[in-house]
Amino acid sequence: MRRREFLLSALAGGFAPAALPQQRDGPPEYTAHGSLVIERAISGKPHAGKVLAAIQPHSDDIPLFAAGTVAKLLNEGYTGHLIRVTNDDMAGPGTVGTTVLANEKDNDEVARVLGLKSVFNLNYPNHNMDGTSRPELRSRFIFLFRLLKIDTVISYDPWSHYEENPDHYVTAACVEAACWMAGARKDYPEHFAAGLKPHSVGEKYYFARFDQRVNRVVDISSTVEKKIDTNLVNVAQGPAGIRGSKLRSVLAGRGQRLPLLGSDDTTANREYIREFVLSRDAEIGQKYGLQYAEQFHYIGPEENRVEQYIKRHAVPLK
Repeated sequence: MRRREFLLSALAGGFAPAALPQQRDGPPEYTAHGSLVIERAISGKPHAGKVLAAIQPHSDDIPLFAAGTVAKLLNEGYTGHLIRVTNDDMAGPGTVGTTVLANEKDNDEVARVLGLKSVFNLNYPNHNMDGTSRPELRSRFIFLFRLLKIDTVISYDPWSHYEENPDHYVTAACVEAACWMAGARKDYPEHFAAGLKPHSVGEKYYFARFDQRVNRVVDISSTVEKKIDTNLVNVAQGPAGIRGSKLRSVLAGRGQRLPLLGSDDTTANREYIREFVLSRDAEIGQKYGLQYAEQFHYIGPEENRVEQYIKRHAVPLK
């Protein structure tokens, strides 16, 4: 599903929900990261002390594809940080300069609404990341993973199919490499001189716009209102923000109304997001018997086979 296809298209039939991507069969190794798991909300704070990084090339990626999951994990005890890779200078209103500023403000608001602790803007040129130095970007991720002691990342899937945006697939590839390299003891020794320590990232939730291996479906029914809140502040380039109120105004000028949009702008904006922006989440949820859900290629911490063997077979010394 294309990020921009949510946008209001002059009322020319632009409101049909996008089709859920079809998952393709693959060779046995395609299921190497485990069979499908439905992840539901857990009461209490089972993840207290853990830290996540929500990583997005653009200010609308997490709001569209993973805000419900980020909110769920934060509710369960995570501390979170938002990393935006580009400056979004090619997607938004007005001149290039005003576009950059508008997206920066939106990105800060996304972090505030979700309850993320800090924001890091890496400010690479939008749509041009295939010309970015991958070792440089990877090293910046490694630094942040070590500095923040990241346990879990939520970002684009480096193995999804048919991704056309270089910002997405370059970010995804560098994130994955950095998750591994951050735990190495010889890469970037200057980090250690500054007081950092090796810290690999053991858990990844990878989302995609198109086909991907899906082995984790997260029930976001309990955080769907927070996802709507997040998309409401994603105004500059997002599919939501004030789209509902604009549509309501256009229809009123034609002598028409949509009952869905209610009688005020706040209702119009929220219900527009619920009906059109979250249509993918509703379809995924329906497929698995849930109200709303987000889907991921999930990679969890690797089991230490030696430790597992010791637990099963160790006996007391005599």
